[in-house]
Amino acid sequence: MKADPQVQRRLLDLQAIDTNLAQLAHRRRSLPERAELESLARELSSMEDERVRAQVAVDDLDRDIARLEKDVEQVRARKEKDENRLAAGTGPARELEALQHELVSLKRRQGDLEDAELELMEQRETAQGVLDGVEQRLAETRDKRAATEQRRDEALAEIAKEEEFKRGARQPLAADLPSDLVNLYDKIREDTGLGAALLTAGRCGGCRLDLSGADLARIRKAAPDDVVRCEDCRRIMVRTNESGL
Repeated sequence: MKADPQVQRRLLDLQAIDTNLAQLAHRRRSLPERAELESLARELSSMEDERVRAQVAVDDLDRDIARLEKDVEQVRARKEKDENRLAAGTGPARELEALQHELVSLKRRQGDLEDAELELMEQRETAQGVLDGVEQRLAETRDKRAATEQRRDEALAEIAKEEEFKRGARQPLAADLPSDLVNLYDKIREDTGLGAALLTAGRCGGCRLDLSGADLARIRKAAPDDVVRCEDCRRIMVRTNESGL
């Protein structure tokens, strides 16, 4: 393949743009915000599990407290009924005596239930504190995620703007070069990431290897408009006055 030496040198400008585009793509994939968001997602999932467990603990205690409150109300109602009957003083003496014994039992039962309820209420206060703490950490982590997402979106928007600018510069440059040369360059670039490199002081700028004596002799014999390629990496080598030939 042949191409004017000046045209071949413009491949280096095209390669510079493509290198910048590749760097921008890598920057997009490796944004630190991406890794941070993945870590935050794991934290939020773990904390949500913790919140569910804490909420279940509070709900269980609420249910137990409600059950005890119902039992206490039943005992109070029964005790009040017995007290009213005893105060009325009607009925056989044996029945009134039985009421007195039952009142003693009911008072003891009420005290036990109220003590148990108080203990459960203290446990609930502790459980609610745990739940409040988890929910606060969840809210703080969600705020952190939102801030990280904003930074990520701003970075992505900046990258997209730079890519648009680079592609806008690439299109007319590539269109102005011979299509067969650009096609060869693109194929090599897709395979290796670098389509063209400068030949400097007898060294390929693509693979960074010094050319052998036979390769140097081959290139010296080539016409100025011959498109030469590195025997090692197969990239197009662009010759200039600094090529050392």
